[in-house]
Amino acid sequence: MRLEHYEIARRRGLSRRGLLKGAASVGGLAALGGVGLGAGLKPAFAQSNLRAEILKIPGVGMGSPTDADWQKVGELCLEATKASVQPGEFEGVELTFMGLNNQNLHNFLFRGFLKPWEAYTGAKINWIDLAQADYNARLQQSIATGTVDFDILEMGAPFEGDTAGRGLLDEMPDWVKGQIDMDDYVGYLQAPVGTWDGKTYRVTIDGDCHTFAYRTDYFGEGSVTGRAEPPKTWQEINAISKELVGKEDPLTGLPAHGYLDPLKGWGGFGFYFIENRAAAYAKHPDDPAWLFDPDTMKPRVNNPAWVQAIQDVMDLIATPGAYPADQINADPGTTAFSQFLAGTGSMLMWWGDVGSNARTSDTSVVGDVVGFGINPGSDRVYNSKTGAWEDTYNEAPNMAYIGWGVYVTNRVSGDEMKRKAAWSAAAHLGGKDLSLWMSAYPSGFQPYRNSHFQYEEWEAAGYDRAFVEDYLGSNADSYNHPNAAIEPRIPGIFQYYSVAEDELAKGFAGQYGSAQETADAIAAAWEKITDQIGRDSQIALYKASLGL
Repeated sequence: MRLEHYEIARRRGLSRRGLLKGAASVGGLAALGGVGLGAGLKPAFAQSNLRAEILKIPGVGMGSPTDADWQKVGELCLEATKASVQPGEFEGVELTFMGLNNQNLHNFLFRGFLKPWEAYTGAKINWIDLAQADYNARLQQSIATGTVDFDILEMGAPFEGDTAGRGLLDEMPDWVKGQIDMDDYVGYLQAPVGTWDGKTYRVTIDGDCHTFAYRTDYFGEGSVTGRAEPPKTWQEINAISKELVGKEDPLTGLPAHGYLDPLKGWGGFGFYFIENRAAAYAKHPDDPAWLFDPDTMKPRVNNPAWVQAIQDVMDLIATPGAYPADQINADPGTTAFSQFLAGTGSMLMWWGDVGSNARTSDTSVVGDVVGFGINPGSDRVYNSKTGAWEDTYNEAPNMAYIGWGVYVTNRVSGDEMKRKAAWSAAAHLGGKDLSLWMSAYPSGFQPYRNSHFQYEEWEAAGYDRAFVEDYLGSNADSYNHPNAAIEPRIPGIFQYYSVAEDELAKGFAGQYGSAQETADAIAAAWEKITDQIGRDSQIALYKASLGL
């Protein structure tokens, strides 16, 4: 959708989700400029028999998918591979794949999807499984010591500066681009994401924006909060979290809680959650930068906007009962899977796969009482250019991590058979039909293609229409928001995030005297990282990532 259309809709009180609800199909949205889902959005997609078949495996409400389901889906989606690979063509080839093992997702699914690929091609894949908290350290160690020991890598776009920028990746062959239909990606995941110096390196398998999930039974007439609507601002979220102290959860009968902040680090990934609060305060609509000053790389993380975000969390820590017990040891995986989906807490920011897990995971008890929206806003925004607060409502969805992708390393570049095998495996995992299944079922990934936004396909799998409109709408609203907070693809970005987590943990534990001292410690650490990497080169790359 064009910016002017978006702004008109917002003035009329319509979110992009509201616009989606009013359209019969993706094709019906084309008249509105494509709803921003991607350049050149085509008319309504016809549901293929294959897509309908795989979405019934196992079917919404039929329990969590198993390895047998993953293998069956992987086998049904092999036709694209068979068009370019002969049976047994990769016999004797061994590949090493490094990825995550969070919540028994990611690599566990990849194993199942690739087993029929291995049987057909003759290749064998060896696996390196990492917890999310260990991912950055393991990758950086491999880079720093020159001991890259994997041929295929599950990685997010923020690491492209550390890998593609150092010449560690293999360029994608043209035949892969055709097999995976890259034109189907939503607009924000199109190039330059996945590219470096004009070369393409990434098979996208995820979208990764943070969306707001909330318990619908906490709001409405006679509800435990007494509020008619879920909150629209972070100021409201903190107020509700305090008001709920001493009340009872309507679903579980246990103590009611408001917003679930993860207070424990997660290998750098936990920093995204303080970003959610900060984005609403710090991402001014007239300024693409919000993490650093683009001319100097001076951190903005200790300006009044970021200090307010940190103070918000400290205020809830200081309010007994606002958080569940021992929240200081809750990382983001805990807040999503052990707390929110299991019935503890009423509000959460997380990646979009919480939506699919809510309805298709055996561990979820909130599937019938969960709603979705974009990152809450703020009733004021800080203008870094003027150094002053502006009393105006501001929204800034956090495009946290720019999605997971599958990359091939330069270890295979000198062996054409091994190279073709590695890219064939990556293309299989990033296939258009397989990606729909991963978006609709627990996988660790969320919708990221234009073709994922077809309500009828989700309904055929067993989702009800209202839920799909709400869930998919929250993703579309975020991807296409004119003030989305985009994260930079610069070298060392997770070094910045990891040290920020360390300093935040000290602040949350009371080791610093204030939110400002905590923010100043982060800023000082960031300055050291920038000087170590090289300030001039970081400025150039940061400006490029912002389109400046």
